[in-house]
Amino acid sequence: MRERCRTLLGQEDIRYVFPALSTGPPGMAGFLVVVTDRAVHVLATRTLRSDRPTSVYASHPRATRLGPILYGTGPLIELGSLVLEFDEEYAAVVNAADAEVFAPETLPPDPLPDL
Repeated sequence: MRERCRTLLGQEDIRYVFPALSTGPPGMAGFLVVVTDRAVHVLATRTLRSDRPTSVYASHPRATRLGPILYGTGPLIELGSLVLEFDEEYAAVVNAADAEVFAPETLPPDPLPDL
């Protein structure tokens, strides 16, 4: 999936990727949230294929906070004008992406730094 994202984003260093669904405008649509070293991108995906990005829907500066995570029918974040719902398993990804910029001292050391 990262390689598919790179075709749209170029040589940015991809740090985190997770799938999400919009819960408001533009209607129910699939997206990939891609956090790179430079920006937070929201990539539109194919219908019924959340692993196939088709275009860059929105881009935000890397200093954009993804959280706090809100809870409705599932975990939600507000990113620009989008409200995105994602699976609970990605809550740690959202928190890690925020911690990397806003609280780097809270991140654990990389267990495999040579990979």
